[in-house]
Amino acid sequence: GTSLASFQNHNTVAAKTPNPKLPLCMSLLTRMRPLWRHALRSPANLPSTTRIALHRPSHARTMSVSPRAVDFQKKLTAFMEEHIYDAEAKISAHALQEGAARWTISPEIPRLQKLAKEQGLWNLWIPKDLDPKGELGQGLTNQEYATLAEIMGAVPWASEIFNCSAPDTGNMEVLLKYGTEEQKAAWLPQLLDGRIRSCFAMTEPAVASSDATNIEASITKEGAEYVLQGHKWWTSGAMDPRCKMCIFMGKTDISAPRHAQQSMIIVPFDAAGITVVRPLLVFGFDDAPHGHAEVRFDQVRVPASNLLVAEGHGFKIAQGRLGPGRIHHCMRLIGLAERALQLLCKRASLRKAFGKPLADQGMLRRDVGMLRCEIDQARLLVLEAARSIDEEGGVFNPKARQRIAMIKFIVPQMASKVIDRAIQVHGGGGVSS
Repeated sequence: GTSLASFQNHNTVAAKTPNPKLPLCMSLLTRMRPLWRHALRSPANLPSTTRIALHRPSHARTMSVSPRAVDFQKKLTAFMEEHIYDAEAKISAHALQEGAARWTISPEIPRLQKLAKEQGLWNLWIPKDLDPKGELGQGLTNQEYATLAEIMGAVPWASEIFNCSAPDTGNMEVLLKYGTEEQKAAWLPQLLDGRIRSCFAMTEPAVASSDATNIEASITKEGAEYVLQGHKWWTSGAMDPRCKMCIFMGKTDISAPRHAQQSMIIVPFDAAGITVVRPLLVFGFDDAPHGHAEVRFDQVRVPASNLLVAEGHGFKIAQGRLGPGRIHHCMRLIGLAERALQLLCKRASLRKAFGKPLADQGMLRRDVGMLRCEIDQARLLVLEAARSIDEEGGVFNPKARQRIAMIKFIVPQMASKVIDRAIQVHGGGGVSS
């Protein structure tokens, strides 16, 4: 009969066995941890008819991408196969050390970054409209880069190897779009080269920060300086020892119209008055060495020239920053969902219940078929959102805004479903190491 592998697209590449000890934090990634841990216990030498390949769709057939972008897909996939999967064990072991050593950077990271630079797989995220000549990145469109973000997403830390990881991409995009020449000169070369990292301080524990107009942190002008006061959390990247700058969002005028009260300002992360309180945990995991921090800003003084654009532009900058960022996050999450489905299929091919392989159980076959459809549907929606940004007036056009709003809940919902089903197929191994 037809095997479970037939639910996968015939255009596939062989996937290596994933490492089981990834130091993940965010909820969906955390739920993948037991699956990775259990995967290495499976027999390595499966018959070729049983081995499940990792689905990699041909984006060139379904969406309009250039031959050059297809070439980058091939090069990036080869790099993942040749370098990233093999490095997972070492990088995971480094992050699982005890004490302060966990908050240092594995030597594997700069080694892999050097290889990525040498192969021209660096700063792939920089959109064509900000870099039309490809002088900083590769001059790809948002839609073309989205296909690469999915490939990176199979390994949560992989995007860092190509200098394509959050929050640095968003912060660099803010500088490229809105920064003065002085601000760019101070920070962009180091960020573009991967020598430093950054963080973004917007979310606050006291208010519902999904509505950025709620934030209460203040940015007060005093002479040639601004004084910052605020309590932030979920400041991703703030625990990283390479974090040297922060983009801080606060209110400069509470009497202004609702969406003109906020401003953004660049803050050197070693400025007096900044206290990193603690790394935040998700289901007991802290995502070392990257981390998501609670941070206090107590009378932090920075030059007035660090303000981005002008007072009252913070909300607009935030919206411009979040559009492409949501494309990146969603496509990486689709890559992770593909990997979860691969693990599910592999497990189903190996285990028997009630006299036959799980892969031959009708209910599971139905579920895998539905998951295949839902992943592909989500991918097409994200790629359409990216196309809309590229071709219909950027992130502020109504069509793009609507589609960006759709993908930010459709994709996590889909990924949650795929990962939950993979956990169930793994039985006890899906919830424990």
